[in-house]
Parts: sequence; structure tokens; C-alpha cells
Amino acid sequence: MPRVAENRAPATPSSPAQQERYRRILRAAADHGAEHGLDRIQMLDVARDAGVAIATLYRYFPSKTILFTALLHSQVEQLDRNSVPVVPGQEPAEAVARVLVDAARRLLERPRLAQAMLQSNNATVSGESPNMAATVEFADLILRVAGVAEANEHDRRLVRLIEQTWYGVLTSQLNGHITAEEAEADTVLACRLLLAELGR
Repeated sequence: MPRVAENRAPATPSSPAQQERYRRILRAAADHGAEHGLDRIQMLDVARDAGVAIATLYRYFPSKTILFTALLHSQVEQLDRNSVPVVPGQEPAEAVARVLVDAARRLLERPRLAQAMLQSNNATVSGESPNMAATVEFADLILRVAGVAEANEHDRRLVRLIEQTWYGVLTSQLNGHITAEEAEADTVLACRLLLAELGR
């Protein structure tokens, strides 16, 4: 009988063995998300393909929403490792737009998975999964790419707006309301409009 998800904070892996199990779960979830989308995924299938007990899966990820929010978190961390900060003479908004356009292309290579991650991140309730939502990592990424070493409250508000706008653009593209070309143009325009004052 499938286990019902509990309303509790997820455990954090500490030992190398736990971290490896955690990564296997994320990889298995990504494969299932890419094939089935969020609604048709069974946690038992993810646990089986990750080679872990179902209790282990639920210890780290008490729900599918938390699992796919964590997966988005890991994707943003990957973007951060691969991104290039602003170079001398380049506008911060241009650097950020370049990173977000490239990130969108990679995320949307697997549209069902992208939809599952965005849907889960949007549904995550504050306090449900501390330090799990991608918001903090996203903000740090944008500020670093833009070359902002010390962000004030106004800077963080601008970054929050660009994050919300970018997720909205991605969702519109995933739902077929706009084309990939329109989504990229919208992302570039949003960065120019919203981030013109960033770091100033």
C-alpha cells in the first residue's frame, strides 16, 4: 500500500552515502518527470529506480511537491556553476538575460519535467520545506551574474520580480501560449526593463 506523504520538514543528507542516495533519487525523479509529468508519477517507482527504500525517499522528500521543488533547486545550482558573471563593459541586464535564455532552453528540452518542477515550486508553501525552494539560489545567481556584490532591499525586490516574470514566461511557453522566440524576446525585454537599476 502506498505511503501517504507526511506534513514534516525533509531530512538533509549528511554522510557521503546519504548524499549519493539523495542524488540517485533526484536523477530517478527527473527521468520519471520527463516521461510522465507530475500527476502520473508514483513515488514507489521513483524509489525503485533510485535503488532506495520508500521510507528513505519519504525521509528526504515527504511529498512529490517537495521532491520536484528540490529538483528545481538542484537545476538552479547547476546553472550557478555554469554561468559566467558580467564582463567589463557589459550591462548587467544583458548578462542576466543571456543566462536566463540559456537556462530556459536547457530546461525546456524536457518540457514535462520543466512543468513538474515549476508547478511544484509554485505550490510550495512557506515553511513547508525550509531552504528547499529555489528562490534564494536564484537570487544569488542573478546578483552574481550581474556583478552586484552587496545587494540592498531594492536590488532583491528587482531580482524577485525578474524571477517571477521568468517563471511566468516559461509557463506560457510550456502551455503553448507563446513561441520559443517570443519567450526569449520577452525574457530579454523583462531584464532590460526590470534590472536597469540593479546595483545602482
